[in-house]
This record gives sequence, C-alpha cells and structure tokens, in this order.
Amino acid sequence: MKHKIRALILGWMSVAWLFLTTAGAFPVQADYAWKAGMAKVVITPGFNMWMSGYAARNKPSEGTVQDLFAKALALEDAEGRRAVILTTDLIGLPGVLSERVAKKVTEDTGIPRAALMLTSSHTHSGPVLRGNLETMYALSKEEWAKVTQYTAELEQKLVQVIEDAVRNLEPARISRGVGTAGFAINRRQYNLNGISIGHNPIGPVDHDVPVLKVTDSEGKLAAVLFGYACHNTTLDFYQFCGDYAGYAQEYVEKENPEAVAMFFSGCGADANPNPRRELDHAKAHGQELGQAVQKVLSQSMQEVTGPLRTTQEVINLPFSSPPSREQIEAQLKDPDVYVQRRAQSLLKQLDEQGQLPETYPYIIQVWSFGKDFIFTALAGEVVVDYSLRLKHELGENKVWVAAYANDVCAYIPSLRVLREGGYEANDSMIYYGFHGPWAPPVEEMIISTIHKLVKQNDEG
Repeated sequence: MKHKIRALILGWMSVAWLFLTTAGAFPVQADYAWKAGMAKVVITPGFNMWMSGYAARNKPSEGTVQDLFAKALALEDAEGRRAVILTTDLIGLPGVLSERVAKKVTEDTGIPRAALMLTSSHTHSGPVLRGNLETMYALSKEEWAKVTQYTAELEQKLVQVIEDAVRNLEPARISRGVGTAGFAINRRQYNLNGISIGHNPIGPVDHDVPVLKVTDSEGKLAAVLFGYACHNTTLDFYQFCGDYAGYAQEYVEKENPEAVAMFFSGCGADANPNPRRELDHAKAHGQELGQAVQKVLSQSMQEVTGPLRTTQEVINLPFSSPPSREQIEAQLKDPDVYVQRRAQSLLKQLDEQGQLPETYPYIIQVWSFGKDFIFTALAGEVVVDYSLRLKHELGENKVWVAAYANDVCAYIPSLRVLREGGYEANDSMIYYGFHGPWAPPVEEMIISTIHKLVKQNDEG
C-alpha cells in the first residue's frame, strides 16, 4: 500500500512538473513574437561644407559641436514580415535619394518598399544634400562638388545601417506609450497685414511625445524610438549639430547606455522651439524631451502586438494653376534673389519639358500593428492640423504620425493654412523650386488616402 501511495505521489509530481515547465514555455513564445535589430552610424561630414535650412547663411560650416547620426530599427513579426524605420539627423531626405536607398535595400533583403520608412529630424544645422532645397543656394562649383560627394557617401551609409539592423534581428518585446513636452509653440503669428513667422501662443500645437520601447530577450532596453512635432530650428550657427533632437537622443542614451535612441519628427511644420537661438536652449529642449521619454519608459506601457501590415501609396498632389512664361520672365527682375533663382529653374523646365508639372508624386505610408496601433508616415513638411485631425478620426491613443518621411519635397499645408496664406502656404514654395501654392484639395486627398490604407491593412 505504501508503495502504491508513493508511486501515486511521484506520478502527480511528474504531471505537475510537466505542467509547470510546459506552461512556462508558452508565455516565452508569446512574449517574443517580435524580433528587433538596431544599428547606427555617424554621418557628420568629414570636411567643412555648406549647411542647409537657412537662406541667410553665407559661408560653409566651421566644425562640429555634436555628431550627426543615421540609425535604423528593424522589426519582424511572428509571421516573418519585416519593416525598418530609419532616422537621420538631416534637414530631410530628397525623394530621389530615398528611392535609391530603398531600391538597394529591397534588392539585398527582400523587404518591400512600403516597409522602409526613411525619416529625418529636420535639423537646420546639418549639411546641404543634392536634390533638396537647391534653389536656396548659389554655391561655387567646388562647394557643389562637396555636396555631391557627401550625398554619395551618405547613400552608402544609409544602405549599410539599414542592412546591419536587419542582420541584427533578435527576439524582443515591444511596447509603447505617450508623454508630453511643452517647448513647441505655433509660429504662425497673425498681424494686421498678414501672417509672419513669430509666436502664436493660442495657435494649434501637438505636444505629444510618442515612445516605442524595445527590450531584448534578457529584458534589457535595446532601443527607444520617439517623436515630437516641432521644427528642429533652435540653432542657426555654422557648426554641425543635431539641435534639440540630437540632444534628446544623447540624453536618452546617457540614461540608457546599452540602448539606441532614435528621433522622428512629427507634424511640426508650423511650430518652433521656444526659446531658441542659443546652444543652451537646444540642450534645455533636448533635456526636456529626453526627460519626457524617460518618464514614459519608467511607467507601465502598452504591449505592441502583431501582425505587422505595411502599405503605401503615391498620389498625384495637385498644384494651383501654373504661371505663364511671361509671368515667370517678369520674376527674373524681382528684387528677391530667391524668386529670381526659382524663375530660372521654372524657365528651364518649360524649355526642356514644354510645360510645368501640374502635380507632384506624394508618398504616404501606413503601418498597422495588430488592430490598435497605426504608424503613418507623410512626406514633406507637414503642418500640425494633419496629426490633430488623424488622432481625432482614427483614435487619440491609436495613431502616430511621422512627417519629413521618405521625401522632404515641400511644405504640406492644410486647407486652413492654404486659406490663411503665409510662409507655409506660399513663400516656402520659392525655396523648394515649385510654382505654387498647392491646390485646395490636398488635405482631403492625403487624409482620405490614409483612411483607405488603414482599411486595407485591417482587411489583411
């Protein structure tokens, strides 16, 4: 009898052991339904060259106060779908450069174009790039040669850092949360004679700080992706620097030495940091943003689930009616040298193509993580109305919006901004080399396309 009882107890212990060990295995598989890989590379020019962002600059750079970086985060869901977000401390990637980088990465890794999100911090203390804001500069052949050389070197580095991140894929957990930082202020100042760039304390802003947390299989923080909707224009000097976004990344990495911190710019085309112009201002804003990120990381965050769905569409965004040749020729005598340069560019297009473009190919991406998280990427310098509207229509805690993504081609005003006028609607088109402004339907075209892509992802 004793032997039977002993055998029965041992049998139940074996069953209990098997249950506990098996039960313990299932959560591990569920917890690590994701893989993630990170990589980063310094992209600071190795020589002094012309800097981008401000037309008033009149000489090349004079050294570096903070290195510029390109960083990549690769993700893979349980079904093997992969995607990569690239962040860069640059004014903005021109579409032609982004497409060359994406084409090479797709060829090498098989990751589709829709799953490659290439973003920029929009720092105004970075280098000039070929294909972006060229109307703003009247450089010598020697200086343009430097720009061409740097752009070619950059292209190789961007391909490399993306592919390194893909090679580094390892089991990971992903979670998300949202904090807040208050230094962005609407810059569309209303005056009796129109709108100027200044301070509008009652204008719309988006102070959200979206944060994506990636931890490795040992529970260690491996990467932090975060954003903010504000122009990266604290500084206007002659030294390379990531501005507040660079200092925010630096802050987070100092607090988390084993992690890669990455910044994407939101819909902040009509917001500026306040105050600005001093290096201490950039450091203070970076610290505020970094502390906001750290606060989110210290709290309970929402798990990010799959599956991962990535879609994109290129729509033909319409310009307003183009000027006649006579109107353009008259602009050659305009006292504004930038108007003159744009006129020269437009006349060249007329001579070579017989007409001016009526539309521009505008890229929109939508990534869906399961059913409760949407990450949208918009090209150009997008005003805040877009993110506020999308959050209202798709869910305040459901959607993130990155701007300055894939192609920083021009400002993207809302219908409200188009009607009001001002720099974001009109004058900015001069520096991007387009006749303008955009036609009134642009906002509805962009928003309706996003809704369509979200539905497409939801339907699988």
